[in-house]
Amino acid sequence: QLQLVESGGGLVQPGGSLRLSCAASGFTLDRFAIGWFRQAPGKEREGVSCISSSDGSTNYADSVKGRFTISRDNAKNTVYLQMNSLKPEDTGVYYCAANSACSVHVFTFASWGPGTQVTVSS
Repeated sequence: QLQLVESGGGLVQPGGSLRLSCAASGFTLDRFAIGWFRQAPGKEREGVSCISSSDGSTNYADSVKGRFTISRDNAKNTVYLQMNSLKPEDTGVYYCAANSACSVHVFTFASWGPGTQVTVSS
């Protein structure tokens, strides 16, 4: 069974940092593109970042460029999202999911994890 599990969320003050982890079981992560998404209360789920399987290329939503960094550690079968200079508008539940390639279409991703809550507040 293909499964992803997110961890690393929490409460942080504006300007702070968090590192989220997306760990896989049942499959090898390096065969898939992995995307990070977030959903704030009352809003649709949106793409945050994605890392490809083929060449490790990355992309980011404009709202997080320069602040967030996605990376993968194939030995640990884990993808990370380093989040710096956090803002209150970054608050939401963060999810990771797998795809054959990075895509702007959220519905093309599968094996969604349960999510981890990130709250940015003073």
